[in-house]
Amino acid sequence: MGTPDFAVGILDTIYKNNYEIVGVITSPDKPAGRGQKLSTSAVKEYALEKGLRLLQPTNLKDEDFLTELKSLNANLNVVVAFRMLPEVVWKMPVYGTFNLHASLLPQYRGAAPINWAIINGETKTGVTTFFIDDKIDTGEMILHKETEIKDNETVGELHDRLMQIGAEAVLDTLTIISNGDVKTTVQKEDKEIKTAYKLNKDNCKINWNKSGIEIYNLIKGLNPYPAAWTYVKDLDNEWNVKLFDVNFEKITHNLDLGKIITTKKEIKITTKDGFIHVLSLQFPGKRKMKSQELLNGIQLSESAIAL
Repeated sequence: MGTPDFAVGILDTIYKNNYEIVGVITSPDKPAGRGQKLSTSAVKEYALEKGLRLLQPTNLKDEDFLTELKSLNANLNVVVAFRMLPEVVWKMPVYGTFNLHASLLPQYRGAAPINWAIINGETKTGVTTFFIDDKIDTGEMILHKETEIKDNETVGELHDRLMQIGAEAVLDTLTIISNGDVKTTVQKEDKEIKTAYKLNKDNCKINWNKSGIEIYNLIKGLNPYPAAWTYVKDLDNEWNVKLFDVNFEKITHNLDLGKIITTKKEIKITTKDGFIHVLSLQFPGKRKMKSQELLNGIQLSESAIAL
């Protein structure tokens, strides 16, 4: 059970290790883009390519879906980046239902754990497998796999590494369950647990009042998707601009916050304690491009500011 690219990497590993996959459950096709054409999930595309039986329920409590799910006779459900399951679904298989989550639980329960680990400046993260219960990401843990977060690592790069680590964790979990060697650990609750909130336009907007390292981590933690953004105001123009590849230079200055300084080759933006050097960005209606490439076509005045 899964939907995005992250789940495909796990499904592919299960498939290549010759486990019997009796069914694949993913989200229904959804309209997307300007033309509102139906878009299929990455998991659906993979399942069709491999000729796997596919279910796309709109309602996970629908009687017809539950009847079809039961007819698959699965003895275990594996869940990766799907949605909250009703009890009737996660209790159906004899060995239950386990989930792969891209954090070291109980830290970063929620929708965007990979993003928030980088945004919050963590130095390590990992994956956890756990048996699903009636809450979100709170079930008894089966195993952890840990990894260091590299200094300049973007969420896209960490996503791909965790997909590989997660595939190993799922295989190990399948082996443990197959051998009857499961020993679970209850998640402990405390005040230090951080949440991986769903990303939205507001929490992806850059706040130029924050420190340079906080801004740098936000941009890394949203690169390439969904991307950190800022308003850029220059004379009578105002744009919603996405920032991607950046560096942070810590330095003392007395310039206004958010001031945009450009040369023929470079764009940098002031923070309270230095400069964000912008290496790639995207203006509305244009493709993502390197700063030097953008500066060949757009000239910003000395009054340009990021808000």
